Amino acid sequence: MYLKVGQPDTTPENFELPFHGQLSPDNRWVVMASLISWSEYEDKYVSLFSEERGAPA
Repeated sequence: MYLKVGQPDTTPENFELPFHGQLSPDNRWVVMASLISWSEYEDKYVSLFSEERGAPA
């Protein structure tokens, strides 16, 4: 079972790190994360779970 939890979309450059750090917008992982359609992947991921059985993921 998969329960979608509404979480605010935090862009990688606005992600808060310990000690008031910040990710660089030029970081290759930040750039790659901005190119991925995360909601599209989540929609496909949800289809792998049963709606009636199992513990919530």
